[in-house]
Amino acid sequence: MSLETIFRGLFDNDYTVVIGIKEFLYCIGTALLIGIITALCYTYKTRYTKSFVLNLTLLPAVVCVVIMMVNGNIGAGVAVAGAFSLVRFRSVPGTAKEIVTIFLAMGAGLVAGMGYLAYALLFTILLNMVLLICNQLDFGTKKNNGKYRTVKITIPEDLDYAGVFEEILGEYAAAYELVQVKTTNMGSMFRLTYDVVLKPAANEKEMIDKIRCRNGNLEILVSKQETVTGEL
Repeated sequence: MSLETIFRGLFDNDYTVVIGIKEFLYCIGTALLIGIITALCYTYKTRYTKSFVLNLTLLPAVVCVVIMMVNGNIGAGVAVAGAFSLVRFRSVPGTAKEIVTIFLAMGAGLVAGMGYLAYALLFTILLNMVLLICNQLDFGTKKNNGKYRTVKITIPEDLDYAGVFEEILGEYAAAYELVQVKTTNMGSMFRLTYDVVLKPAANEKEMIDKIRCRNGNLEILVSKQETVTGEL
């Protein structure tokens, strides 16, 4: 029994294009190389986990094999698309950068599975070069990011929070907005959350001291303003 017979599918016939062992190994080897390149480039100046890097390494090879096995079969292609769509609902939502990198790995694996190995490598190298350049230049970083703050102020329940801090925030902030009001400490206190854009010359400590005098020296938290999770 020859190797060609061993690796021949049970449902193959004279009208089916059979992938040779040599071609299969070429495609898998190229896909693994693509995964390694993508994983190494992603880890440059980026926080990452071991599982995600391993995922980027193996994902192109997995997609490559699936595309080779589909081999023009429309029904199998639709089934594969449905299976991949289920993965989205079984995984924790990631950042926009993680999602784009996963699509990059899947796209390169798809191209390799179609047999265009040189195009797959070229695609991987070009896009990862762009990724490295953007990481090096901190492309997309907000200018004056230190101005954007989230201020959480705890007040007693008997204090009317409507407009009580308007004067102080207007003195130190170019713009501010009350985005959340929450009860705390068994309903005996309120916690107000403001999104604030500080003025260039604003003294953050002075602002906090004035708020302390107004809220009875209760807890005040000033933190970096985070981008909304649902926005990409």
